[in-house]
Amino acid sequence: MNKRFLIGLLFAVSVVGLSLGATLPLVSLRLLEGGASTLQIGLLSAMPAAGMMLSAFMVDACCRHLTRRMIYLLSFGLCALSVGLIEWAFDSIYLLSLLRLGMGIGMGIAIILGESWVNELSEEHNRGKIMALYATAFTGFQMLGPAMLALFGAQSPWVIIVVSVCYALALASICWTVPNDHVEHGDDGGKSFSLAGFFRVAPALCMGVLFFSFFDAVILSLLPVYATNHAYAVGVAALMVTVILTGDMLFQLPIGWLADRCERTTVHLVCGVAAMLIGLALPWLIQMPWLLWPALVVLGAVAGGVYTLALVLIGQQFKGQDLVTANASVGLLWGVGSLLGPLISGAAMGVAPHGLPMALTAMAALFVVFARSARRRAFHARRANQGAL
Repeated sequence: MNKRFLIGLLFAVSVVGLSLGATLPLVSLRLLEGGASTLQIGLLSAMPAAGMMLSAFMVDACCRHLTRRMIYLLSFGLCALSVGLIEWAFDSIYLLSLLRLGMGIGMGIAIILGESWVNELSEEHNRGKIMALYATAFTGFQMLGPAMLALFGAQSPWVIIVVSVCYALALASICWTVPNDHVEHGDDGGKSFSLAGFFRVAPALCMGVLFFSFFDAVILSLLPVYATNHAYAVGVAALMVTVILTGDMLFQLPIGWLADRCERTTVHLVCGVAAMLIGLALPWLIQMPWLLWPALVVLGAVAGGVYTLALVLIGQQFKGQDLVTANASVGLLWGVGSLLGPLISGAAMGVAPHGLPMALTAMAALFVVFARSARRRAFHARRANQGAL
């Protein structure tokens, strides 16, 4: 394993997590204070997700024509530029939209290829632990973003300065750690499936990514609204998001460790069932604070586990060009889930007071159906292999 390359990738994804966690609420709060409509704020909040969806279609061309180091320098350079110019962009909604879209594209390419390369560097016996470390780094630094915002305030330039300095360090780290070689990339005929074809090849993994991106977007944007509608103070409602993200961050390594020692599709299914049951119980839990807070920690852990296990299983099942295509599909699905989550949950909340947990439970149940099928196929495959021996 190239440990220097792995450390560089972990640091790079940490910076992406920090910038996302800092700039999403920063832009929303600045626009709100500037008198922007909720529609404008919603559209601007969706721009990074839209950029990530676009990046899924660019990865293939990047791998064909550029070295790993050059791809990462360009994508991180685009992110750094998009963040650094935010201070001057609030006077023009169009310039701000372009910068947020650019950040989404740069971030998407960095994450798609980063996940592919970390999986490539991982050995099978510790793949769960390494991918969990990757997920923990992203989530941990994503949590620092809102904390920095609370410390400095939305109008302070220090948030952007700190993120920009971190991007400068990431660019220096890329020059030192990322190899200047090309990704192994065959002809189109060597590709087993397309972006859209990934759902046919691995439906349970697709649903796992879709569920977590849906969950992540809903928790960040609408959970505080749901909690305040059920008599919680705004500060306490916002704290719920931090508690869920803390559960996600703290428990990915134990879940990854478990995935290296147990049948991975079983762990994946168990995480989905636990998320579904907590979502189903949320209307009752919201009335019992003493049970709600530990349940939110577990919810963050198992929902994050669904995504981490999806990445682990992708690395286990796909190699080479197929691994890059699979992770590009993950980027596309992430964008779709991030867009659909607030849309569907917001509409559900307008229809029923407990619309948010209903939407989360429905998405978790959909994942469980596919994960159960995947576990059954894995069980039969294992039985067939044992019979052949």
